[in-house]
Amino acid sequence: MAQFFIDRPRFAWVIALLILIAGYIALTNTAVSAYPNIAPPNVTIQAVYPGAAAKTIEDTVTTVIESEMTGIKGLKYVESTSSRAGTATINLTFETGTDIDLATLAIQNRLKRVEAKLPTPVINQGLQIGSQRRDFLMVIALYSPNGTYNQYDLGDYIDEYILQDIQRLSGVGSAQLFGSTYAMRIWIDPQKMYAFGVTPNDIISAIRAQNAQLATGELGALPAPPGQQINATILVPSQIANVEAFGEVVVLSSDSGATVRIRDIGRVELGAESYATKLILNGQPASAFAVRLSNSGNALATAEAAKAKMAELSAFFPDDMAWIVPYDTSLFVDIAVNEVKLTLIDAILLVTLVIFVFLQSWRSTIIPLIVVPISLLGAVLAIYSFDFSINLLTLFAMVLVIGIVVDDAILVVENTVRIIDQEGLTPYQATKKSLKQITGAVIGTTAVLFAVFIPSAFIPGTTGEIYKQFALTITMSVAISSFLALSLAPAMAQMLLKPKKTTPGVLLRPFVLLGNGFNLVLEKITNGYIWLVRGILTKVGMVFMLLVFAGVLASITILYQKLPKSFLPAEDQGFIVVLGQLPAGATLERTQAFSKQLDDWFLALPEVENTITVNGFSFFGVGQNVMISFIDLKPWDERIANGWRSADELINFANTPQGIWQFSGQGFGFALNLPPIPGLGNTDGFSLNLQNRTNDAALLDAAVGQLLQALSADGRVLGPRVNALAPIPQIQIDIDRDKAQTLGIDIGELNFTLQAALGASYVDDFVDQGRIRQVWVQADSDTRSSINNIMELQIRNRTGGLVKLKEIADYQWVQGPAALNRFNGLSSVAVTGSPAPGLSSGDVLALVEALAAKLPQGISYEWSGTSLEEKTSGNIALVIFVFSLVVAFLALVALYESWSIPVAVILVVPLGVLGAVLAVTWRGYPNDVYFTIGLISIIGLATKNAIVIVEFCLDLQKEGMHLRDAIITACRQRFRPVIMTSMVFILGVMPLVFSEGAGAASRRAIGTGVLGGMLSATTLVILFVPVFYYLIRWLIPAKPNKALMNQPNFSETHET
Repeated sequence: MAQFFIDRPRFAWVIALLILIAGYIALTNTAVSAYPNIAPPNVTIQAVYPGAAAKTIEDTVTTVIESEMTGIKGLKYVESTSSRAGTATINLTFETGTDIDLATLAIQNRLKRVEAKLPTPVINQGLQIGSQRRDFLMVIALYSPNGTYNQYDLGDYIDEYILQDIQRLSGVGSAQLFGSTYAMRIWIDPQKMYAFGVTPNDIISAIRAQNAQLATGELGALPAPPGQQINATILVPSQIANVEAFGEVVVLSSDSGATVRIRDIGRVELGAESYATKLILNGQPASAFAVRLSNSGNALATAEAAKAKMAELSAFFPDDMAWIVPYDTSLFVDIAVNEVKLTLIDAILLVTLVIFVFLQSWRSTIIPLIVVPISLLGAVLAIYSFDFSINLLTLFAMVLVIGIVVDDAILVVENTVRIIDQEGLTPYQATKKSLKQITGAVIGTTAVLFAVFIPSAFIPGTTGEIYKQFALTITMSVAISSFLALSLAPAMAQMLLKPKKTTPGVLLRPFVLLGNGFNLVLEKITNGYIWLVRGILTKVGMVFMLLVFAGVLASITILYQKLPKSFLPAEDQGFIVVLGQLPAGATLERTQAFSKQLDDWFLALPEVENTITVNGFSFFGVGQNVMISFIDLKPWDERIANGWRSADELINFANTPQGIWQFSGQGFGFALNLPPIPGLGNTDGFSLNLQNRTNDAALLDAAVGQLLQALSADGRVLGPRVNALAPIPQIQIDIDRDKAQTLGIDIGELNFTLQAALGASYVDDFVDQGRIRQVWVQADSDTRSSINNIMELQIRNRTGGLVKLKEIADYQWVQGPAALNRFNGLSSVAVTGSPAPGLSSGDVLALVEALAAKLPQGISYEWSGTSLEEKTSGNIALVIFVFSLVVAFLALVALYESWSIPVAVILVVPLGVLGAVLAVTWRGYPNDVYFTIGLISIIGLATKNAIVIVEFCLDLQKEGMHLRDAIITACRQRFRPVIMTSMVFILGVMPLVFSEGAGAASRRAIGTGVLGGMLSATTLVILFVPVFYYLIRWLIPAKPNKALMNQPNFSETHET
C-alpha cells in the first residue's frame, strides 16, 4: 500500500482532503454536551388526590399503580412518594439503552387497566406521565424590579404566556412552575354557614349548577318548517366570570323569597390556585419555573433554545417585569467543553514544539502535524456516524490521541531522515526503504491499540457508555492516523524531505547550533542507555532486572489495593444546592425567616452571584417546613483570578458552625454539590434505600435511627440524614359511627364536608378573559387555625337538619408521616450523606454497607442513583482491564505468529501501571472510571513502545544478526524515536494534568494516571524490553515455521 501512495501522492492527498471535508461537515452537525446520554432513562407518573393523607394515598393510589408496573421490559427500579400534599409520585428508572418511548407506551397501557381501581377524585384530576430527567436543567425566574407585580402576578404570567412555549421546545421534558396561577377562591365562614343552615356541599352544588356552560341550540335549526328565513344560535349566558358574580351565587332560598348567597357566608377573591410555595430571588419576591431535560434531550441546545425563546417573549413583557436565569447547569457544559478545546490547542502546540526539537526541520515537522487535524476530524466523522456527541469524554480521547496519531507518522519521517543522512539515498529511495522497515511496527501498534480499546466498547450499562465513546473515538483516530502514516506521510516524505545542507544559511545557523547541541546531548544519553543495555543483558544484570520487576509487581498490588474507590470526580459546576428543613409542624412563615438567614449569609460572600430560594419545596418532598436554595457562583475565571473558593471549598465552609450551621437553632441547612453526571440524582452524595420486609412500621424507623447514629458517631460521613420529610403532628378525628348513624349522618357527606372545609375542594372551572381557571372552596384561614373551629363544622343529616362535628366525633394529637416512600414495592427510607473532606465516595459506600449489615433482621437495602452506578462500575473495572490485556496479547500472537514473542511485549504493561498508580496516589486521587480508562490506555501506550523495539529486533534477526547484537542495535536505532514519541504524548497530556476552571477535576483525573503511566512506561520499558525479549528468545529458541518456509525472505530466526 505504501508503495502505491509513494508513486501516487495526489491520490493520498485526495483521500486526506475528503476525510478533512467530511469531518468538518460532521463537526458542524454534531451535538455538544457535557457527557453522553448515559443516565438511565426515567418515566414519572403523578397522581393528585386533593386533601388525602399520605397513608391514604399510599394504600389507594401508589401501591395500586406500582403493582401494575412490575415486569415492564428494562425496568431497573421503582421509587415512589405518597405525600400529605395530596400527591403520589412514582418514578420508574430503566436500564441505559432502553427505548423509552416503548417503555412509556407500556406504562400508559398498564395505567389504563388500573384506572378503574383508583379513587374517583384521582381520575378526575387525571394521571400525568412524563418522560424526563429528575434533575433540573435550569431555573428561569421572573421578577418586578420596582415591585409593581407580586409573586402571584408573576406566576400567573408565566403560566399563561411562557410555560407552554417552553414546553414545546425540543429537548424539554417538562417545566415545573414554582408559584401559582390565579384561581377563584371562595373562602367560607363556618360560623355564618351555621347561622344560615348551610353546608360546604350546598355551596359546591350551587356553584356547579349555576356555573354550567349550556348548549341551548339554534333558532331555525334543521329540520325547519317551510318558509323559515332566519337561522341563529341562541345564547344563554350561564357561566360566571368574575368575583362579584360568584358572590351573588344563590346557595339557599325560601318560599318567602329570602336567599342566602355566597357573599353572605364567606368572601370571594381571585387568589392563588396554590399557596404551597414562596419563591425569593436575591432576597426579593419572585416567581420561577424549572426546566427538566427529556431523556434524549441535549442540555446545551435545549438551554440555548429556552434562553432564546425567553429573549423573544420578553419583548412582550409589561413594564417593570424582567427575567433572569439564576440556575443554569448548561453553563458548566459550555465552559467545560471550551476548556477542553483550549487544552486540545495547547497540546497541539506542545506536540509541535517537541517534534521540531527532535527532527530539527520544518519539512520533517510539517508531515506528522498535518496528520493531526485530519485524524481528529476523521474521529469527529466517526462520532457523528455513531450518533455520539462532542462531549468531555470524546474530547478527552482527542487530547490523549494527539500524542498517538503523530507517532506513526513520526516513525516514518524519523526513519526516512535517518536513512537519507546515513546512507545517502534519495528521498524517494529512502522512503521506500523506510516503509519496508516501519510498516510492520505501524501495523503492529495499530492492531494492539485496536485490541486494547475495542473490547471496552461492548460493555453494557451506564459505565459501558462512558467507555464506549472514549474507546471508539481513540480507535477511529488511530485507524485514520495509521492509514495516513502509510499513505499521506510517505507521499509527503518523498516530496518534502531533503538531505541536510553542509553549510546552513546565516539565519538558520543559530538554530543549527542549538540542534547540534541537542543532538550531542541526546547522543550521550543514547550511549549511556546502550551501556546500560549491555550491562543488563548479562546474567547478573538480568537477575537484577527480574528482581526489580518482581518489586514492581508487588508495589502495584499493594498500592492498587490501597487506592480509594470512586465513580467520577465531583466537579465545580458553578452552583451549589442548599437543602433546609425545620422541625416538624413548622409553618411556611417560619421557613421563610430561616431561609432568609441562609440567603443573606451566602449573598455576603464574594463568590456568590445570585441565590434563588423556594420555600415549601425540596427534592425530597413538599411541605411548609422545607426549602431549597440554588446558589449561583461567580464565573470560574473570576474566582480563580481573585483566589476565591471553589464550589467544594465553599460547601465545606458552609457546612460548619461558622457557616450556615450557625442557624441550626431554627432549622437544619446543608450545602451540597451537584452530581457528577446529570440525571444521576439531584445532588452529590450516596443514596441508600433501607427497605422494610416486615409488617412492623416501627422497625424501619428504628433501623434508620440506628444507622444515622452510627454514621454520626463514625465521623467519616458529612451530614448523614434521611432524604425524606420528617413525621409531622397530626390531629386524628375519631368518628362515632353509631352516633352518626343515629343522628342520620351519611359518612360520605361527612367526609366531603371535611375535605371541602379543610383540604380545599376543586369545584369547577370558569372563563376569565378567554382563559380557563379553577374554582376552589375552602374554609377561611381564621376558621381553621384551631381545632375548636374545626369541631364546630356542621354536617347535614338525612332529614335536612345540621349536626356539629363535635356531636359525633372526638379528636387526639398524634404523629404521622408527611410522606411515605417506597423502593421496589417495599416501604423504604432513603439515607444520604457526603464523604468527609479527604475521603472518597468508595470509602463511604464501604462504611455504609458495613453498618447496614448490622441492622435488624427484616431490614434490607438497595443503592440507587450515582451510588448504584459506582457499585456497578467497581465490579467491572478489573474485568475490563484484564480482558483488554488478554485481547491485546491475542492480537500480538496473530501478528507475530508466535505465542512467546507477545509475552515479551505484554510483560511491559505493569511498568506503565506502576507509574499510573504512583501518580494518582501522589495527587490523592481515587480509583475511578477515569483511572480505569487511563489503565486501558497504558496497555496500548506501553506495548506500543515495546513493539517498536521488538519489531526491529525481529527484522535484524531475519537478516542473520546474533540475538544480543540485534537487541543492542535495535535499542540504539529506536531509542530516539521512542523517546520522541513518548515526549510528544507526555507533553500532549500535560495541559490535562494542570487544568483549572470548569471541568478541571475530570481533566486532572484522567490526565494524571495516563501521564504517570507514560513516564514510567518510557523510562522502564526501554530497559526491560531488551531483558524480556532476550529471555524469551533464550528460553524458547527460534524454530522454523513450515507455513512460512517457502516465503522469499524467510529467516529461521523469525518464528518462535
